[in-house]
Amino acid sequence: MAKIDLELIQALRNRTGVGMMDCKKALQETDGDIEKAVEILRKKGAAIAEKRSGNETAQGIIHNYIHAGSKMGVMIQINCETDFVAATQDMKNFAQDLCLHIAAFKPKYIRPEEVDQDFINNEKRILIEQMEGSGKPAGVITQIIDGKLKKIYSEVCLMQQSFVKNDQLTVDDLLKELIAKMGENIKVARFCRFEIGA
Repeated sequence: MAKIDLELIQALRNRTGVGMMDCKKALQETDGDIEKAVEILRKKGAAIAEKRSGNETAQGIIHNYIHAGSKMGVMIQINCETDFVAATQDMKNFAQDLCLHIAAFKPKYIRPEEVDQDFINNEKRILIEQMEGSGKPAGVITQIIDGKLKKIYSEVCLMQQSFVKNDQLTVDDLLKELIAKMGENIKVARFCRFEIGA
């Protein structure tokens, strides 16, 4: 087993924001492989998020961002379980990061289930018409359509988009990491993006 030194633990902590003991355990599990340790911590974050997903989120913060020149701004509401977590710098940083992301990527919805069903049905109809006469089996056509819809969701849904500061993560991955770190349910409740002339 590789020796897990403090420098390696600190490097993993800086990268993930997870506590020192959890970082040490993940590094021990992976014999000091930092990439595998990051993956373990991500999976742990997803498991914690799943476990806490039913918890009520009656606290939270409202955060805003006004872009230089005051021609564009974003306001976001993020809910959590306690006012203690709402007041943390981690929550404020997360809210600021999401405001910057929304300013840059212009999502229209938070999650796929919020996308207008008429829009989705119309997109499916267009895709089916494009595939007619292609000679492809029905199963393959269904897979192609599912893939194209997934791409649409990744363009219009905040949680499915690649995070503006790290395209290896989706916004949903980022949220799960925060949930794992804070130990309570956190949800993006709503956002609004304003732009002069748009």
